[in-house]
Amino acid sequence: MVMDEGVIKYHCHWIQGESLAIARLTDLMKKRDLMRSLGLICVYENGIGFGNVSQRINNSNQFIISGTQTAHFPTLKPEHYTVVTDFNIEENCITCCGPVKASSESLTHAAIYYYRPEIMGIIHIHNYQLWQELMFKVPTSNPDVPYGTPQMAKEMFRLFDEENLGVEKILVMAGHEDGIICFGKDLDEAANILLNFVDIDNF
Repeated sequence: MVMDEGVIKYHCHWIQGESLAIARLTDLMKKRDLMRSLGLICVYENGIGFGNVSQRINNSNQFIISGTQTAHFPTLKPEHYTVVTDFNIEENCITCCGPVKASSESLTHAAIYYYRPEIMGIIHIHNYQLWQELMFKVPTSNPDVPYGTPQMAKEMFRLFDEENLGVEKILVMAGHEDGIICFGKDLDEAANILLNFVDIDNF
């Protein structure tokens, strides 16, 4: 296991702020806690957490995302979510506002929202068996590209342009062991796409 898992690699401008109203988080919280209950968001034996969820805010490029280092909680509360208000892929930086810093994968989420305005929800999970099964059978990022970097963000653009990611709506992060991302017009679609590949009987 790569030891920089879960580490924020972008420049984070964190503006500490209040928690969002729970009404704005209900669907996000349900999907995140479902993924946690299935072990698709969790913590490795070395204590490093993995997995996150996000939801676009209206028609903007801003989005709500689970905070960094929150994967160990069985359920999340409003204080575990933050809003990414701005980002710059070329400069490898994001601005977030809320009670916690944004997930280490926020730049990748930002790239997807930026490139495809119709996408409203993203789920990022880890599962080694599924990761192996789907590698190069669905859109797959370059194995040499590490997570949480401008290069990975730009890989999202390539996968949309060259590997039909907009139709598949699921991708394997070959350079991010166990990492899988799915998305949709809402979080329900994203979850359903993922669960179509998951053998629930194994959980």
